Amino acid sequence: MFFEQLYYQADPFIWAAAGTMVLSLFIQLFFYLGVFSRVAFYRKPGVKKKKIPVSVIICARNEAENLRKHLPRFLSQDYDDYEVVVVDDCSTDNTEDILMDLRMEYPHLRYTTIQPDKKFTHGKKLAVTVGIKSAINEHMLFSDADCFPVTDQWISKMSRHFIQEKELVLGVGKYERKRGLLNLIIRYETLFTAIQYLSFAMRGKAYMGVGRNMGYMKKLFYRHKGFASHLKVLSGDDDLFVNESTTKTNTAVELSHESFTLSIPPASFRQWFKQKKRHLSTGKYYRTSSKLRLGTEYFSRILFYASTISLLFHEYWNWVGLATWGMLSVARLVIIKMSMKRLDERDLLLPSLLLDPLLPLFFAVIRVSNFFRPREPKWN
Repeated sequence: MFFEQLYYQADPFIWAAAGTMVLSLFIQLFFYLGVFSRVAFYRKPGVKKKKIPVSVIICARNEAENLRKHLPRFLSQDYDDYEVVVVDDCSTDNTEDILMDLRMEYPHLRYTTIQPDKKFTHGKKLAVTVGIKSAINEHMLFSDADCFPVTDQWISKMSRHFIQEKELVLGVGKYERKRGLLNLIIRYETLFTAIQYLSFAMRGKAYMGVGRNMGYMKKLFYRHKGFASHLKVLSGDDDLFVNESTTKTNTAVELSHESFTLSIPPASFRQWFKQKKRHLSTGKYYRTSSKLRLGTEYFSRILFYASTISLLFHEYWNWVGLATWGMLSVARLVIIKMSMKRLDERDLLLPSLLLDPLLPLFFAVIRVSNFFRPREPKWN
């Protein structure tokens, strides 16, 4: 009787919504169970423990206070052979004084300064390039001045993958846990982004990394002529370089808790909005295959929620919509819960029920904003 009612009460719009819901459900299940489960059920690989010389590169512009607080964490790693290279990019605060003082205490700290030039403006890519050319060692790790490694094993855990003849290592960059709705949103979005790019990397289809925690070899940088192919793009010293230089076999991921870096999250929605505008502006330069995979997940999620909600207002099809929503929610919550454990996050499971359908809409607003009103040039 119930199924007869479903059939006779359905008009073409209902059939179209139901078909869209089923198709988008299968696509979403494929991503969660076939892709994102790589992070959720990740197993630590056996890695050789031989240590190699490493250069840590950090670029900074007017980051004196952050360098004073965080740089000692990089300089106190439990690792025998490494240097830390800081690029002071046109700072107008007392960055140089801080670096001089730290240099007295930590002889393996080196720094170089880019002087301002009124006739020539530049983004972070120049600073990164200067840091790479200044580095002594072939194997390099990258981070930012406003974050720090959570343990003294960061270099050891990240660099161990170079022993396996990998040229590119992707790590996890987290944000500090604080009170408030904004912090929940930032940490959940960061968690989901990490699940995406790490899972795809483990499938041999890496498309991005985060500049707060990644590493690669000099020869890889020079082989691709640095950032030459996307030099006109202000952002992208991390994700665009990874998208261009990754292959099925040259990229590794590091998920041990000891390898994480931690950053101070944006303090206001305005700051976060500007940050996401900058990050999302590089997506259009990704490889076509990367854009296709990400776009399929993004639009299938929107279509799933839109079609399911439309069925909830129908007298007979609302139970079908609820059952389908519940099916995907169970699969998604399992993957999110396991990924939270793997990435050492807390208090994000229940908020994800609301944030998962809302974040795509938020990002759609940002993409429209970037299209009609380009962001202002800014050092990234």
